[in-house]
Amino acid sequence: MYTLELFAVFNVIFIDYSPYLMYIILGGIMLKRKINDSLLAWKQSTNKKCLIIEGARQVGKTYSITQFANDHYLVENTVIINFLENMEAHKIFAGDLDAKTIKEGIKILFRDKALKPGETILFLDEIQACPNAIAALKFLSIDGSMDVIASGSLLGIAYSAVSSFPVGYVDRVIMNSLDLQEFLWALDIEDKTVKQVKNCFDTATQVPEIIHSQMMKLFTQYVVVGGMPEVVNAYKSKHDFNQVLKIQQSIIKDYKDDIAKYANRSDKVKARECFESIPRQLSKDYKKFQYKVVSPNGRSTTYGSSIQWLIDAGIINKCHNLTIPNLPLVGYIWVDSFKIYLRDTGLLLGMLGVETQTSVLQGDLGTYNGGIYENIISDILFKAGKELMYFERRSQLEIDFIIPFKGQIAAVEVKSADNTKSKSLENLLNEKAVQYGIKLSSKNVSKNGSIYGYPLYMAMFL
Repeated sequence: MYTLELFAVFNVIFIDYSPYLMYIILGGIMLKRKINDSLLAWKQSTNKKCLIIEGARQVGKTYSITQFANDHYLVENTVIINFLENMEAHKIFAGDLDAKTIKEGIKILFRDKALKPGETILFLDEIQACPNAIAALKFLSIDGSMDVIASGSLLGIAYSAVSSFPVGYVDRVIMNSLDLQEFLWALDIEDKTVKQVKNCFDTATQVPEIIHSQMMKLFTQYVVVGGMPEVVNAYKSKHDFNQVLKIQQSIIKDYKDDIAKYANRSDKVKARECFESIPRQLSKDYKKFQYKVVSPNGRSTTYGSSIQWLIDAGIINKCHNLTIPNLPLVGYIWVDSFKIYLRDTGLLLGMLGVETQTSVLQGDLGTYNGGIYENIISDILFKAGKELMYFERRSQLEIDFIIPFKGQIAAVEVKSADNTKSKSLENLLNEKAVQYGIKLSSKNVSKNGSIYGYPLYMAMFL
């Protein structure tokens, strides 16, 4: 049986691309996404469980799953229920939750559908609006006569309202906005170009200058545009950064509206304050999250649950400090010391406004104390399935990210300016606290002993 780890592959950068990678139709332009490999693997597995696709609003979940259903199932065997649009459908899950009762309810409401065993897909969209439907996934998994996919925004928030979460009976996958690889596909960058760049990464050899220059320009565009499908689609259509900013700010407003609508009463104001503090947190030289930046009297007891709400909503990522950089890294997390990054860097640019957008596009890589470039690397690492961790010691030594690398530990420094010297990284290597150093900058590939210099865009291969 396929496990969650196998389903998580859609966030990993592949060099041998599957012919089954999907296209999402958005306004007449097709965006190729990686998730279809995971969906197809799930469909072809035996004794499959129900599959939950989690993710923030507007990352493309509904488009992806609907197109997958259209490609692999007959129309008469496809049942799609959107719990925000179809209030009648809630009645299917209002009584007994055994599979037989649920299927009988579906047949009554969808008389034109044939629930053929082994040939039917049931897509429960916006399932967070019907907690009973989440609980029912256990019984639908046990029954196994239909392929069942559930999806929705704010699912991490909704789980607390479920009377009995189907632990062990579902596989869960997080879907994000487009990663850098998918963004390159959207802009029609050929796979052979990425393969050539990946080969330079693997062999620690320099990328041909014309390709390096092109990739840095594309990377800068990705920083500004981000990966939200609607934004990428608009940029691909007209290359209009004013339109990009307009859509980003609309999505940010939607996020704030979600906080006001769905956060617990005690978290409504505080979660919004934490969210709005992110640009200020990242503008500091010392980017550890500080509650006093949110509010002069802020403390963890006041804002801790609000930060968790934003994480559960898929809006932010938390990057934990390590007490010491040892394997397994997760065993040395310092719970009370962390940094916060926005999950889509394009939205961070949307929060910062047109002046910052213009500075980045003009090549000012040092703008904002490097916070934008730390955010984009955190974004790329997270979408590649990495746990986000960093190391700071007595405010005198700080490493942007600590990651597993070549079976050991690497210290990763993000350099937004031409100066790529890093005393902190060199100190850790001299102490043998880490085995490798990685410097990400605008410069081409270099290698000096156990220190690798990679262009920023090569973060997708880490």
